[in-house]
Amino acid sequence: MHFSQAIAIIQSQVGIIKGVQVLYSDQNPLNVDLMINLPQDGVRLIFDPVVQRLKIIEIYNMKMTKLKYCGMPFNSPEVPPSIQQIEHSFGATRPGVYDSEKQLFVLNFRGLSFCFPVETKFQPGYAHGLGSLQFPNGASPVVSRVCLYAGSNLAECKAPPLPLSCYHNQLYLDVCHILSSPIINNGSGSTRGLRLHLFTQGPSRDMDPKRQTLTREVLFGDTCQDVAAALGAPSRVFYKAEDKMKIHSPNAHRRVTARRSDFFYNYFTLGIDILFDAKTQKAKKFVLHTNYPGHYNFNMYHRCEFQLMLTPSKSLKNSSGEQMIESLPEPVKITTYSKWDAISQQLKPSERPVVLTRANSTNTTNPFGSTFCYGYQDIIFEVMANNYIASVTLYQTEKTAAEV
Repeated sequence: MHFSQAIAIIQSQVGIIKGVQVLYSDQNPLNVDLMINLPQDGVRLIFDPVVQRLKIIEIYNMKMTKLKYCGMPFNSPEVPPSIQQIEHSFGATRPGVYDSEKQLFVLNFRGLSFCFPVETKFQPGYAHGLGSLQFPNGASPVVSRVCLYAGSNLAECKAPPLPLSCYHNQLYLDVCHILSSPIINNGSGSTRGLRLHLFTQGPSRDMDPKRQTLTREVLFGDTCQDVAAALGAPSRVFYKAEDKMKIHSPNAHRRVTARRSDFFYNYFTLGIDILFDAKTQKAKKFVLHTNYPGHYNFNMYHRCEFQLMLTPSKSLKNSSGEQMIESLPEPVKITTYSKWDAISQQLKPSERPVVLTRANSTNTTNPFGSTFCYGYQDIIFEVMANNYIASVTLYQTEKTAAEV
């Protein structure tokens, strides 16, 4: 399941599950696993940092849990998880692996690993299984940690595809391609909209649900009915009370507050927001969220796997001062995992960033700090302090509106 679904389950058990910790890396969010630690239950949930789906359930405090297999307890106050008990409950398996550095003996079944603390002096005798080890006073080690995962190797396990039982009739995103109009003589093109490759739970003849894939396009100028027909009802509709960025517009002083509010369609499982004009009810802005830990909106949206191709414009002036166009450089590919320092070297945005600090009325502090918004053509990149992109906003310019 996705990280957000696990959090929702934990939140529904407030008062029962206590002391929840979310662990992640600020500087390497794509290389270090995302974890939910439940210290009062002795359980750790480990999520793949890229796809953000659960890949390992680790039970690291055996005294806090009762475990059964096929209805037979193998860990409880009355049944200690000894070597003999594990072999009795799960049967025979291949010889285990000894980690001399950690002094752990690991016994692996498919999708299940048991760790036993074993001192180095007992290592030579384990070739025929744990039962062949001889321990003083007839005592044998008990399990110190259990790991559940998909696959046959804990070290190489990966998060499987989202299980059908987690779909809940929602739409999910495979990839989002940002559509642009053809490049014109100034070396830039305008954004037209999004092409979304989606998957959801579809019908089948044998009554068992199956994965269904589909492709939909949403464009600037689409009405809210057009978008709802393509993507279904939004997760939430949010009415925009104020625009805190309008002060940076050159025509801000000419704008008069309208009586009606622009409104967003929030698609949380797609990682996308769509802003509609209050008067025309047509789409005029798309916001794509990357859901990196350490951002103010983390866990509100699933990660939007977008792909964007930008061609930097380069121009020269001839001897008479007329503008001339150079040969177009190679396009820059930007994805959810691109870092801004690498992108900015190629695009070279001219303006300084706008500092964005989020806070709400109930909690005026933001523990994650500010982000920086860079404008380029008809796109705004919101960048975190670690140089990863927090969101991409595509807005409708006058040229785009004329094309629509």
